[in-house]
Amino acid sequence: MQLSLFSISYAGLWGQARLGLHDLICRAGELGFESVMIAGKRPHLSILDADGEELAALRDVLATSRVSCAVVAGYTDFGAQVAAEVPLAEMQISYVESLARIAAALGAGIVRVFTSYERAGENWSTLWERSVTHLREACDRAARHGVTIAIQNHHDLAVHTSLLLELLLDIDRPNCKLGFDAWSPALRGEDLYEAARLAAPHTVLTTNADYVRFPRFRYRPELVNYEPLSPDAVRAVPFGTGFIDYQRFFQGLRDGGFDGVAAYEICSPIRGGGTLENLDHCAQAYSNWMQAQHLV
Repeated sequence: MQLSLFSISYAGLWGQARLGLHDLICRAGELGFESVMIAGKRPHLSILDADGEELAALRDVLATSRVSCAVVAGYTDFGAQVAAEVPLAEMQISYVESLARIAAALGAGIVRVFTSYERAGENWSTLWERSVTHLREACDRAARHGVTIAIQNHHDLAVHTSLLLELLLDIDRPNCKLGFDAWSPALRGEDLYEAARLAAPHTVLTTNADYVRFPRFRYRPELVNYEPLSPDAVRAVPFGTGFIDYQRFFQGLRDGGFDGVAAYEICSPIRGGGTLENLDHCAQAYSNWMQAQHLV
């Protein structure tokens, strides 16, 4: 597997320290990562800012740091709708195509996307068909740049592994693959080994982080007791110290034939705080864990 560091970890979006993209790439090399996964939005790599000069500068930084760009990460919700006259779907498809062009210029073969959030009162079948249609076109446009679209299993639509595989069948594009993570299946109670084994033949990317769960309660004074609340609170922690059974997850991926990009991310507040020192410590802990498991 190719060890990668997701730039969003140092984007400063959850109160943590912020590094510019060039500095992040240098930091990834210093920490021993083979590649970076770059967030396709500000403050890192926006399609509005990535002109020829900036892409050339990024290629120079990547070469100097001896780090490759493995993935450009898109942020999509293909089920979103606004006023009927606003072509939001076209905007998102154009955004993904622009990311594919940028990815190709940086030597990356993958653009990560999401499916759709479900909204109250919306017809599920309509949402499904709309999302399939938009994802097909995004794949077709990415293919012109030699880029694979990786659907990450985070958004509501097709978040369960069985339905995610069904979505791939409906999209029916050779460059449509999966960015398959353990976080969502673990929280929802899927068997991590079996889910990973089934997804592995279609997976080109896995993005990893670890978490702890905390039960929540509300005090009921009339009962002099506590009422359980759902869902649990979840907090990020250094890799290997949380509740997610990554040994079973990676065993399932390996048994299913996965040998793609394994990226580490910090995409929420994390135990230990958001200093550069703690971010580096957590990134290094992931690298150490992966090496100890002989995964890289």
